[in-house]
Amino acid sequence: MRIVLSGYYGFDNVGDEAILFAIIQSLKEYHPGVKLTVLSNNPEKTASSYQVDAVNRWSFNEVRKALKESDGLISGGGSLLQDETGMKSITYYSGVMKIAQVLKKPVFIYAQGMGPVKSQINRKIMKHVLQASELITVRDKHSKNLLERIGVTKPIQLVPDPVMGIDAGDFVSGLESLADSDKRVVSVSIRNWTEDLSYLKKVAEGLDGLADNGHDILMVPMHGKYDHETSARVVGMMKHEAEIFPYDSSIEEKMAAVKDSDVLLGMRLHALIFASVGNTPFVALSYDPKIDSFAEIVDQKVLGNVASDDWSSGDIVSSIEEIFANYSKYTKQLDEKVEPLQIKANDTAKQVVDFILTGATSEKQREYFVASPKTKNR
Repeated sequence: MRIVLSGYYGFDNVGDEAILFAIIQSLKEYHPGVKLTVLSNNPEKTASSYQVDAVNRWSFNEVRKALKESDGLISGGGSLLQDETGMKSITYYSGVMKIAQVLKKPVFIYAQGMGPVKSQINRKIMKHVLQASELITVRDKHSKNLLERIGVTKPIQLVPDPVMGIDAGDFVSGLESLADSDKRVVSVSIRNWTEDLSYLKKVAEGLDGLADNGHDILMVPMHGKYDHETSARVVGMMKHEAEIFPYDSSIEEKMAAVKDSDVLLGMRLHALIFASVGNTPFVALSYDPKIDSFAEIVDQKVLGNVASDDWSSGDIVSSIEEIFANYSKYTKQLDEKVEPLQIKANDTAKQVVDFILTGATSEKQREYFVASPKTKNR
């Protein structure tokens, strides 16, 4: 069995790379014999990092060949079908799905976050390709509601983000200052979003307030150099010192850094997910509905939207100090919300494999499915 994976892979965005890591892990755990081909912006690095095959996502011939030789396409996870960051995203990912459908390959929408979608043309494109897919799973109610509004009538399942299925218990950050700190550590995931960067000044002032209270600050860039630059800008606005975690560190190291901190202040969705997996309470700063949706799912606080004035630097301090004052309550509350999601996080991989095997014409594939202990016992 060979499956092609399409997503925002090979761009050094830790959140999307964590999604890929989690999907590969889930598929191989459920069906060890599966072969995977990833459509990547950096095929060599992707192949080396995950021990999979990878092709250039921008080469039509390579993408078509990979799909033709496959048993199906997984599209996702992540926020692929949206036009907030430009018009090309929906065109590209829908185009890959359409190539697969023309080749009569099953398409599986894997734990995606949908929207925002402003263009009516893009809504029609999405409806067309999604209606022809074999499985649609989304990671929040907002995404499900959006698809229903644009006219998708196929069943839409709500599932956890794939990264929720990663066990980060043994991951190590490698940061001595984090391991040796006798202070409470606030990790911070910040990104550049609006043209008005006054929200960064409020973040810097809030972090100074936390440092005044005796807490250490650790910036954790999630999207390579881009988030490193924004983190450095915030630190440059602060009167206190703050450490910036290496932007080119591994998924496991960044998950460990967030896990080993005491509270996260986060903008990036997968920083919030890393915190949840590591049972680290968080306070979110929203820039997109997906942030609000996930915070609601795990019952954590959204301070406000970076584009609005409904929050202040003082709110950062008071919100995080409230968590510290009632720490066991917040960690227990988070654990109760997260545990069921972790159990269900691998279900989408099982559905994909089961569908392909059920429809497979190869008797050898069916025999392997029956004989595989990891498959038989589930």
